[in-house]
Amino acid sequence: MNFCSHCGSADLQFRIPDQDNQPRFVCDNCHTIHYQNPKMVTGCLPVWEDRVLLCRRAIAPAYGLWNVPSGYLENGESVADGARREVREEAAAEVTIDYLITVYDLEKVNQVYLQFVGELAGGRYGIGPESLESRLFREEEIPWKDIAFTSSAYTLRAYFANRKSGEQLLHRGSFPETAPPQ
Repeated sequence: MNFCSHCGSADLQFRIPDQDNQPRFVCDNCHTIHYQNPKMVTGCLPVWEDRVLLCRRAIAPAYGLWNVPSGYLENGESVADGARREVREEAAAEVTIDYLITVYDLEKVNQVYLQFVGELAGGRYGIGPESLESRLFREEEIPWKDIAFTSSAYTLRAYFANRKSGEQLLHRGSFPETAPPQ
């Protein structure tokens, strides 16, 4: 950060403000404290019958790899609305949100993933501008070596563990500490 977004001053210091416990950018001109917080990522694993819908990424990072439709939450948007939007953007599909399946922390890059499971409306899907292709997979067909992100692999494993147990459990994980659901 080079300038204060409140007053435009270049008089910024990275320090622990009074009555705080974390270093932050503080403007010595207007005394504004600039908080930097994790980015929220939301997504939904669309399910149709005994298959799940994944999208092959057409954008970096992880171009060409498979992903649960996910992306950054927008301001003024609920987590569930953001998840539905991501499915529309990446798979040209609609989902009915069923339940929240994973909360996944990526502390190294300051991201928190909130992933849902949802029913794919009518089994219909397409290809959005951020995807090279979309495809329904049975569990045994999942291209595990070509999954884009640890958060997607974790969500997929959580879904198949839930399906096996007949429960709709919420799984909490993080990279790299948490073992995948069994």
